[in-house]
Amino acid sequence: MATQLNRKRVYEPPAIPDRLYFKIGDVAQLCGVETYVLRFWESQFPQLKPNKSGTGQRLYRRRDVEMALEIKRLVHSEGYTLVGARQALEGTQRRPRGNNVAAQKGLHVAAEQNKRGDAVAAAIGHARAELRELISLLGTPVRQPARPRGRLTAFAATGSLFPS
Repeated sequence: MATQLNRKRVYEPPAIPDRLYFKIGDVAQLCGVETYVLRFWESQFPQLKPNKSGTGQRLYRRRDVEMALEIKRLVHSEGYTLVGARQALEGTQRRPRGNNVAAQKGLHVAAEQNKRGDAVAAAIGHARAELRELISLLGTPVRQPARPRGRLTAFAATGSLFPS
């Protein structure tokens, strides 16, 4: 009696060595794919962004290796298309991880930051109002004190340089 095989293969992720950076060849060997596949995945998945050295060599961090392994699992074992795998990865990143207490704590921190932002905005508004007041004071013409009448003012009044 023949049993029907499941189309989905069981995927066992390999152990990732404890290193800071991985070269593209190392990641390709860990994932079991060619290097050109990883370069193609970089163009298709915005989540997969390895650093580049000064010479242009790709340097993958552990999270990049884990992302590449996850992409391989979705595409090769689960049977996702590249578009479907991209959507699945975006969906898992949007969902909050952890328990509700952590999410509520994050909301509390965000609320405190909003309060601080409001206080800063109020201080900036107050400073702007004071600056506007200073500008209006500087913009008004200054009244000159009355000058004493001298010879020239007498000439303007009488039309003669010699007072009578």
